[in-house]
Amino acid sequence: MVAVPDGQSGDLLGPDTFRDQRHHEVFAAWRETDPVHWHVDSAGTGFWSLTKHADVQWASRDPETFISSDGFTLVDIDPDDLQAAAMGQMLPGMDRPEHTRYRRIVNRGFSPRTLRLVEDHLRQKAGAIVDRVIDRGSCDFVVDVAAELPLQAITELMGVPDEDRRMIFEWSNLMTGIDDPEYRGDIGAALSASADMVAYADGLRAMRTRDPRRDIVTTLTGAAVEGDGLTDAEFGMFFLLLVVAGNETTRNATSHGMRALIDNPDQMERLRSNPGPGPISLAVEEILRWSSPIHYFRRTATRDVRLRGREIRAGDRVVLWYASANRDAEAFPDPFRFDVGRQPNDHVAFGAGGPHFCLGANLARMELRLLFTELVTRMPALELDGPVEMLRSNFVGGIKHMPVRW
Repeated sequence: MVAVPDGQSGDLLGPDTFRDQRHHEVFAAWRETDPVHWHVDSAGTGFWSLTKHADVQWASRDPETFISSDGFTLVDIDPDDLQAAAMGQMLPGMDRPEHTRYRRIVNRGFSPRTLRLVEDHLRQKAGAIVDRVIDRGSCDFVVDVAAELPLQAITELMGVPDEDRRMIFEWSNLMTGIDDPEYRGDIGAALSASADMVAYADGLRAMRTRDPRRDIVTTLTGAAVEGDGLTDAEFGMFFLLLVVAGNETTRNATSHGMRALIDNPDQMERLRSNPGPGPISLAVEEILRWSSPIHYFRRTATRDVRLRGREIRAGDRVVLWYASANRDAEAFPDPFRFDVGRQPNDHVAFGAGGPHFCLGANLARMELRLLFTELVTRMPALELDGPVEMLRSNFVGGIKHMPVRW
């Protein structure tokens, strides 16, 4: 039996547990002894934690029983609050039929044809990112390498000018770093950054109305003109979600993936000796499983259901812990072994199926494949050059800084 370490049995709302990487021990204990765990916070508010891979899949694929519109995070928000209204206009906070309509519209910007059009350009960008650092001998891998390609990809797809890219990056950090003092750890700063980004999106949409381009903003603006698009408010929330989700998650998967390769040089050597599309693609799936860039999403039960002997009541909050499901030994033999050739690899880093499966999954896979192809062929001798600094957050599995040398 796995015991929960002293002082860790209670607070998965505490971001320090995740910053210090202690959550894996907590989840391992729960998966073995209490996989549908009733968690009570300091205010006496409770929620169910689903920690098994099969249970996370089961709940994800039943959107009628487990809805998102009552909130998709563990942050308690007054339903009459403007913040709640804003979150309700984001894809993760929608239920059918609104979600179906919204998803159908925004899918136009992520069609296979659109991604094929940008792949060669992103391949060149991945090479240029390595070019900029390779002669230096050291860098902050997160800031100088991992952050660049997802930021460039999203801003390019959206038609954001290059000179505005760093501003988008800083707003994104403020929104995801609410609990981290480096990013001011301030809900007010996060809300201000959100408002700034939505205002920027409004201006960009107006610009594309006058000057259409081959980008997602133009595609969605054209749909709106035809009467089948997003409202101004919906578009602002979509822009914010896409920039934050598309930037932060792939950046963090890249950082965790490189750290895992540094910590497991035999796996780096496997890739270096055979860096073809097949092996790299398999490695990307393991990097996604290993990193779990988003720790969880929340749902709310609409009816009473019974799971593993526990009674989930209508109205109860239910948290789908992707970070736990991705280390479940029933789904992944030897789950704490990083294996770039792992097959099968049915991870839930993008969600576990159902209507809320990640919109940008194929784009993220492409970015990771292109960048890791460059890294393992041109920079296989990376090693850590100082302490790795984790993001203080129970929602985003982030690395802030990772000094490396070669």
